[in-house]
Amino acid sequence: MTSAKNSGERLIKKYPNRRLYDTQTSSYITLTDVKQLVLDNEEFAVVDAKNGDDLTRSILLQIILEEESHGAPMFSSAALSQIIRYYGHAMQGMMGSYLEKNIQAFIDIQNKLTENSKGFYEGKPFSPEMWAQFMNVQGPMMQGMMSNYIEQSKSLFVQMQEQMQSQTKNMFGTFPFVPTDPTKK
Repeated sequence: MTSAKNSGERLIKKYPNRRLYDTQTSSYITLTDVKQLVLDNEEFAVVDAKNGDDLTRSILLQIILEEESHGAPMFSSAALSQIIRYYGHAMQGMMGSYLEKNIQAFIDIQNKLTENSKGFYEGKPFSPEMWAQFMNVQGPMMQGMMSNYIEQSKSLFVQMQEQMQSQTKNMFGTFPFVPTDPTKK
């Protein structure tokens, strides 16, 4: 039916009445429950109960839409407009990969910062003074991590450009263009 059964992922079936059925717990769940699965790093797949189509991305987009419409949105209208402009663009696939790698780099920085701060606060919430002291100690490390992040981002963008140039050469290399002699006019 889907890769979920083969890989041991949790299987959630979506029925025509828009209800979601968790086959692991044998119960109906809500989008809030699916969001919790994401937060808990649970592997899952959502499939159409009727035809087996994978609906996971659609459900995740619904969760993002709900989150964006409540509280402080993560994406500005300008950012969303830029993302929309890449659909149908020759670099659409590369843009998705670029965003994914940048998000992973950001998560890595966040995890490193969390790891470095563990022994510092010993379970107590940060007071403004503690936060200032922590940032004084961690400032140079953060600067280094951000520099690495910027370099990674720049490197990814250069790779995207090189990949696009290579694809263009491959695409146009098949056409029998005859080079023109610039001295003859």
